[in-house]
Amino acid sequence: MSSNTHDVDIAIVGAGFAGMYQLHKARSAGLSARVIERGADVGGTWYWNRYPGARCDVPSLEYSFQFDDALQQEWEWQERYAPQPEILSYANHVADRFDLRRDITFDTSVVGARFSDNRWLVTTDSDLKLNAQFLVMATGCLSSTNVPDFPGLESFAGTVYHTGKWPHDPVGFQDLRVGVIGTGSSGIQSIPIIAEQAASLTVFQRTANYAIPAHNAALDPARQADVKSRYADFRAANRQMTSAFGAEFPQNDASAMSVSESERFQQYEDAWMSGGLPFLRSFNDLALDAEANETAAEFVRSKIRQVVKDPAVADLLCPTQTIGCKRICVDSGYFETFNRENVTLVDVSTEPVSHFTPDGLVVGDTEFEFDAVVLATGFDAMTGSLLAMDICGRDGISLQDAWAEGPKNYLGLTIAGFPNLFTVTGPGSPSVLTNMLVSIEQHVDFITDTIESLRANGQSTIEATTNAQDAWVSHVNGLADLTLFTTCNSWYLGANVPGKKRVFMPLLGFPGYVKKCDEVVANGYEGFDLA
Repeated sequence: MSSNTHDVDIAIVGAGFAGMYQLHKARSAGLSARVIERGADVGGTWYWNRYPGARCDVPSLEYSFQFDDALQQEWEWQERYAPQPEILSYANHVADRFDLRRDITFDTSVVGARFSDNRWLVTTDSDLKLNAQFLVMATGCLSSTNVPDFPGLESFAGTVYHTGKWPHDPVGFQDLRVGVIGTGSSGIQSIPIIAEQAASLTVFQRTANYAIPAHNAALDPARQADVKSRYADFRAANRQMTSAFGAEFPQNDASAMSVSESERFQQYEDAWMSGGLPFLRSFNDLALDAEANETAAEFVRSKIRQVVKDPAVADLLCPTQTIGCKRICVDSGYFETFNRENVTLVDVSTEPVSHFTPDGLVVGDTEFEFDAVVLATGFDAMTGSLLAMDICGRDGISLQDAWAEGPKNYLGLTIAGFPNLFTVTGPGSPSVLTNMLVSIEQHVDFITDTIESLRANGQSTIEATTNAQDAWVSHVNGLADLTLFTTCNSWYLGANVPGKKRVFMPLLGFPGYVKKCDEVVANGYEGFDLA
């Protein structure tokens, strides 16, 4: 082997929360590991997404690790919903506390991995190679930016930013003419802040989205002290059937259509005033019944009409799709922003952006001139980062070929034909439909326990069977088909990326997923070939 090839038990790709925890668990199990990270430091999603207003939509006290009691007690969150700088500080604290950086190679990208002789040879864009028995892809669900192919973009004389690759130096929009393309989560979070700075802001909207106010505030010290006094029980309860999301989101077990109109309105009003993602738990059938869903959707539309003063603008901002079929957004002053005199909304649903010019961009017969353009166009979610690498499994099969008809795997963790390869929160797992930190810990624990089991039993490889994989893909999509999640084009289906195969990728229901994983292990790793 070359002197630049390092032998390790586990090669880990990505130093976000998943990669950091996998490294910590590997060490705890006595396994050697090396992490490859394309960024200059830890943090993953929160290292790259530094755009104005970037913030988590899961409460801070729950968007955190729970594997170490002392870590939970010592870290003090400052806000109800932590902003990006605070989350990145937390990631750095974890890396420092467990001395993780000594086993992480930064500023290096994995370009390929090939399975041969029961080992994975991982190659990078430097001369570093890893020769590993196991390969863990901790690349994240939202890490591959989606940049639409706008003709003439390179000719634009102004500055172009993408929310998913924001500069690390401060960016100011004072006295500038700014355009923002996209009104998903990153657009909804950044637009109010950019509007406060810019001389003018033009927002290009293809699809109106639902947003629920965050009502963010400084975290009540009494609330934090209370939770910390019972953290173990608090977190355990959030993982159980009463909270399928893996966070303290109370569920109303009544149907929306089983109560009076006034009762229904009051339930929505209370949820609106409480704020955040729990709004979708106002009733138990909002994801299942179109009539029930429409009552919630119309409530949000009524709020938009109350806030936005111009009726024509309000109508454009009112979504028409099922509420929840796209990732619902949690906002701070988004709709109010469109009452500002320096903000203009442009509908590009029927007449999209045609092309860029040196001075701006063109929609229809109108050219808009800008000093800066922000692409809030999201990600090639869940599969983009994996497919960007040249990963070849048994007999040289490439992941691109294996997933030509859409991503297929077993438990969201393993892929038939790719022995000893694990994906953390991959397609087919609850991932983005949960509190990600909870899903990450469950995945990494499963992976590490599996490796320890193999070694204890003198086995060298584990590989999903094709039958188990096919059954799992059918199960994931069968559950989705029972709901309203598949009724609109969303990044859950890959619909935001031209040419991407439409497959519903996340699994619905975290507690049921954990139960299935436990059953698989109890049945001797049912659905796997062990050798």
